[in-house]
Amino acid sequence: MNAPKNDPAVRAFRDTLGMFPTGVTVVTTRDGAGRPVGLTVSSFNSVSLVPQLVVWSLSSHLQLVPALENAPVYAINVLAEDQQELSNRFASRVEDRFAGVEFTDGEGGVPLLAGCCARFVCRPHARHPGGDHIVFIDEVIRFERDADKKPLLFQGGAYQRLA
Repeated sequence: MNAPKNDPAVRAFRDTLGMFPTGVTVVTTRDGAGRPVGLTVSSFNSVSLVPQLVVWSLSSHLQLVPALENAPVYAINVLAEDQQELSNRFASRVEDRFAGVEFTDGEGGVPLLAGCCARFVCRPHARHPGGDHIVFIDEVIRFERDADKKPLLFQGGAYQRLA
């Protein structure tokens, strides 16, 4: 049986996981009606170089699950160190997360956020249940980076920057 999220053991596990610094990404796509949707995701990593595969996970209780599970293409926007506000916006419950946000359309109309240090455009490869999350494994169809920008990091419950 799974422990409730307010269980002290769950909090302790989460805090311990938080000791591992991660980059901060915003996963974007379009929903069935063509509206841009996205959310902040820190559970992103590489899986394979050949073929080029990446992995990320999403809490299975979120409203965006159907849009993301059914999307034919995604963008994984790796935020730059000056994009903390963008991370907060896409992690919030604000109705239109894209209001006032600069982006262009990539393959399949996928929203590409401006100012990121890297971007991966992906198509679905595999989905797996993972406890209270869904694990997305995606094939990268295009990628780009701005080597002059440093990534935004998250560790210990707070944003961090590279020294």
